[in-house]
Amino acid sequence: MGVVCGAASALFLFLLDEATALRERHSVIVYTLPLAGLVIGALYARWGAPIRGGNNLILDTVHEASPQVPLRMAPLVLVGTVLTHLFGGSAGREGTAVQMGGSLADAIAHRFRVTPDTRRELLAAGIAGGFGSVFGTPIAGAVFGLEVVIVGRLGYEALLPALVASVVGDLVTRSLGITHTVYPVPAALPLSAGVLVKWLVFAVAVAVVAVLFMEGTHRLKKLLEGRVPSLPLRMAVGGLAVVGLWKLAGTDAYLGLGVPTIVRSFVDPALPEAAFAWKLLFTVVTLSAGFLGGEVTPLFFIGGALGNVLARLLGLPVDLGAAVGMAALFAAAANTPLALSIMAVELVGASVLPHVAIVSTVAFLLTGHRGIYPAQRIARLKHGGPLLSRLVPLRELPTEPPESQEPPEPRESSRR
Repeated sequence: MGVVCGAASALFLFLLDEATALRERHSVIVYTLPLAGLVIGALYARWGAPIRGGNNLILDTVHEASPQVPLRMAPLVLVGTVLTHLFGGSAGREGTAVQMGGSLADAIAHRFRVTPDTRRELLAAGIAGGFGSVFGTPIAGAVFGLEVVIVGRLGYEALLPALVASVVGDLVTRSLGITHTVYPVPAALPLSAGVLVKWLVFAVAVAVVAVLFMEGTHRLKKLLEGRVPSLPLRMAVGGLAVVGLWKLAGTDAYLGLGVPTIVRSFVDPALPEAAFAWKLLFTVVTLSAGFLGGEVTPLFFIGGALGNVLARLLGLPVDLGAAVGMAALFAAAANTPLALSIMAVELVGASVLPHVAIVSTVAFLLTGHRGIYPAQRIARLKHGGPLLSRLVPLRELPTEPPESQEPPEPRESSRR
């Protein structure tokens, strides 16, 4: 799985860099995003119906004895994501890596006719291998592969497969000539009572923005699906909206991944205060319309820019604020505070501790029972209490379930 995920991520990152460079040289391409949406939507309407669940399909497959994840997911999501970035859509890359890893893992599981338990471990390894290799963070990838599956519980039975796949995947990707973004390393900041209070205020702001992103994406997607049932037409409308936002903003900074602005958020105390809001709006529209990609890198942009602004307001170092905001926002949105705390260390060094762990954990708790992956299962409500009688998908829970709520009756396929 490590070799397969690493090779797939290397190909994906190479094509993504080429597409981004081409768009940056010829920004007029962005005007054709509505047409690109029409074409991509038509392709997915024709061949992509079984894989429209994306990351949620992979997570559902981990828990349920469902049919094989179609192998076509890997090439379709790769091509669709590269085209999204080529024409200027604001999306990330983790979704593509996870879906490629998951579909390839399930193909291997079915080819060798493994047991259901081994299939689940292979899927966790596929998630970890894809995530770790696409970002160059193998330890975070391994933990993410376990933590994202069940909110509130780690499946240690898959720890070794996930770790091997993530480490090997990262080695393979690097050996194929792929390099990852190097972020500035913040200086160490001792934790004091005053600094802790500032981080708590910081965490509240991160949680609010995470909720805005999650609710905005889910609600706009539902609205568009209701008003514009045709996927090609929906993506064309979304592409038109992104073009309008691009002209309104007057800059290319919010198109594509936006990595240069993420790096800038570490060093520029004059970064526009509204940069995080612009990127949030661009990304919500892009993903809600149906364009392909992930949420991680846009959330890194939003979190880094937000952290830059909050650090200036609270008297914290700008580079540390950007690093903490970058990791904590995704941690809160994906319900993965452990993985993202580790990822921050892999990206910017140990000086980010303990600050990133504090902010990520508090923001994770404050966002309630919601997430960017509605298929995530929850084993225990965030506010405490006993383990639930079964693993409940987030989509079946209210965002703030009352203390007295009884979970639905357990089903045999999901008790584990």
